[in-house]
Amino acid sequence: MQAVEPIDPQSIYAVLICDLVGLRFGPDGKPDPSEVRAHIEAKGGRFHSSSLGDKAELERGRVHFFYQPDLSIREELVEAAGDGRYDAVIAAATFLPAETVFPLAGVRIGAGTGNMGSRSWGGGSGEGGTAVLMNTPGINSRATAQMAMKAILKVLPDLPVDMLHERVARGAFDTGRELRDFPTEKLEGKTIAIIGYGNIGREVAKLARAFGMRVVIHARPRNRDWIEAEGLVYAASPAEAAAEADVLSVHVGLGKQDAQTGRYANAGLVGADILSRMKSGAVLVNYDRGELVDIEALDDALSSGRLRHAAIDADLFSDASTGSLSGPMLPYLDLVEKHGDKLELLPHAAADTDHPSRVAGAKQAVDQLFDVICRKAVTNAKGSVPPGYVSLGVTTPPGIGPVTESHLLKLTSSDCAELAYLCDRKGRLWKALSEAPTAERGGIVAEQGEELVRLIDRFCLLAEKLNLRGPYQ
Repeated sequence: MQAVEPIDPQSIYAVLICDLVGLRFGPDGKPDPSEVRAHIEAKGGRFHSSSLGDKAELERGRVHFFYQPDLSIREELVEAAGDGRYDAVIAAATFLPAETVFPLAGVRIGAGTGNMGSRSWGGGSGEGGTAVLMNTPGINSRATAQMAMKAILKVLPDLPVDMLHERVARGAFDTGRELRDFPTEKLEGKTIAIIGYGNIGREVAKLARAFGMRVVIHARPRNRDWIEAEGLVYAASPAEAAAEADVLSVHVGLGKQDAQTGRYANAGLVGADILSRMKSGAVLVNYDRGELVDIEALDDALSSGRLRHAAIDADLFSDASTGSLSGPMLPYLDLVEKHGDKLELLPHAAADTDHPSRVAGAKQAVDQLFDVICRKAVTNAKGSVPPGYVSLGVTTPPGIGPVTESHLLKLTSSDCAELAYLCDRKGRLWKALSEAPTAERGGIVAEQGEELVRLIDRFCLLAEKLNLRGPYQ
């Protein structure tokens, strides 16, 4: 049974949850937040399916979570949280305007914090404010990567599956005579350029390699050695990565926001210079932030045939009273009539509609807020950690993110012993092969080759299980 968190008995804390924390439908036909509600209550918190009224009337010595997932547009959020009535916030896709106020903390469910625009922590960069900004990195990395690969597979290989199915289903196809009219390509050997070497970028790279693709990654120079150690190609710039690429997938985030202009550092990153370097008929996947792509350059690339397809996943908000639209998806809508099925537009759904990821992220966000309140401890801080708080570093799901000192320190004696045995035994066999005369190597392979390959497989599987693959941080 989970222990109740110790809260100052005279204190009252109010947390706004402004996104869904359960995506499966319950008996009432609505998305069900019961898993997260149970988690909050097990920790001694209180869950309210309403907005905050008079804070003084709340039970003292508790953290109260107010579930308001229907808040969407700027005006609604400023009205709900512009006066600082909520101490903290949990958000997923909802964009928090600068005018929203949360004196204590904010947690974004998922990677990045580009939608966490409140000045309480200095905007999405988390620098300069007095409140703590955190996220739950890695929670939705695999879901996002899998959706990005699904977008690629819809157009590469380019077999018209739906049309062929329709003809086969009505018995209107002859394999012997007609299949030759539908040649297709495979992903193996094609080049995918990935901009960004964070959790999602690395997961996309893993999937692309499984399909036999050549993977080129642009990231900060400090990551070059690790990128190359994983058998990937490092590119010093986004343009270099995009050169002759069949696919470009963006996972770099918005970057810092300029306090004067409000513009993000990476806005328009994917522009004419990058798109013009790709192979003719290439595919663009932007399942990161809508603002990363220069819309005019995208229009030109689709018109010229430089791009055959663009898959975009970005926020789109609608004012319930007027129907007016807003959000970074808005400029893409102007291209729909012109380019038709060359565009696939999603409403920031690639990761945010995965129920297990959303629930796991919400539970982690709740835990992080309790840590801040009860222990002044911060996990997964974005930007600066205010004075008086201690940073607990970064936590990610197993197999996601870099290898850390914590991973190595958590190894048991038996883990270390097994790794040592496998390394020692493999080393002996490799040494025997390296030192044997060429004429004798065949005999060693005949006797020991099967064991050597089995040892290699065991070591690789154990390294994956213990989260020992990837860059070290």
